[in-house]
Amino acid sequence: MAISYGFLSTHPPTLCGLASFSSALAGHLPVEREPHGIVRVTALGDDQRARPDVTHTWRSGPGGGWRAAADVLGGYDVAVVQHEYGIYPGRDGEDLLPLLRRLTVPSIVVLHTVLTRPSHAQRTLLEKIMSAAGAVVTLTGTARDRLVAGYAVDATKVHVIPHGVDAPAAAPAGDGARPHLLTWGLLGPGKGIEWAVRALARLRDLDPQPTYTVAGQTHPKVLEHEGETYRSGLRRLTHLLDMAQLVRFRGEYLDRAALSALVRSADVVVLPYDSREQVTSGVLVEAVAAGIPVVATAFPHAVELLTDGPGLVVPHQDAAAMAAAVRRILTEPGLAGELTGRGRTLTEAARWPVIARRYAELARGLVHARPTAYAA
Repeated sequence: MAISYGFLSTHPPTLCGLASFSSALAGHLPVEREPHGIVRVTALGDDQRARPDVTHTWRSGPGGGWRAAADVLGGYDVAVVQHEYGIYPGRDGEDLLPLLRRLTVPSIVVLHTVLTRPSHAQRTLLEKIMSAAGAVVTLTGTARDRLVAGYAVDATKVHVIPHGVDAPAAAPAGDGARPHLLTWGLLGPGKGIEWAVRALARLRDLDPQPTYTVAGQTHPKVLEHEGETYRSGLRRLTHLLDMAQLVRFRGEYLDRAALSALVRSADVVVLPYDSREQVTSGVLVEAVAAGIPVVATAFPHAVELLTDGPGLVVPHQDAAAMAAAVRRILTEPGLAGELTGRGRTLTEAARWPVIARRYAELARGLVHARPTAYAA
């Protein structure tokens, strides 16, 4: 059965994890009948030129742009919709709901955030979105459990399909001169980088002292409202702790090859996030796929993936615990290799071609069971 796919999400050149995820999924799903349709969601004032693979652009703002977006997606057999707060127009992204209801084809809604304490409006809206969807995907078991326990949803519609990863990179390429710690991703308050800097200051006695790279541009929404205040504050902290010579901030855009080389140079990936809600982290799965030991705070995805797995989990906002975990990986004989080995099985199961096949199977099931209500 040849199937055509329409995708609704942010999309490159937008720089965010959602755009990267959707682009990677579209790139690995087979083009069986006609090229994929990409409906790119953008903010008002975003003047970045769409890539040639974008079929339609839905700009946030008044005017009911969801109607045109729905009509474009309706030209394909299945609509694959990425859901995240702050992406779609309306309060809590409420304009997504009439779009889903207007669709004349089945939809797969991928949830990137499942809140434990949503507002009444957020809970009600998400429940209606899930009711309108043909299938719902969460990226972790934790997110599914949270969804089924805390929301009114048909549990048979909810499927767990992990975040995909690229093929494992070659062995780490560190130069061996100094241990190298790395955090990457869009920068902004809540990333917890200040705790990692404080942890680094507790490792002064190691010889040689580790270096720490913070790679990533400031999140566009943070940049719009706060400028580079967070990054500037981090720089001030490094000077205050006399660590400026050991911390490097790379704010330039890194293409896939440059980022891959940077990741391979790391001895430890540090994810010091403040969030206790984060059920999905693309950076986390990419670090595991690269074979780099991870030290992460106890956000839900880290707890699920790293417990007895390829990394160490520490309490939030605890520089001492973070430093102790990094110290163990750098100094305890055999630990780094053991952690890397634990990630190999996880990585094979999360390769993008494997993940894309699971979405294709789900899509075929929806099309095969397509109710007459979807008939044009």
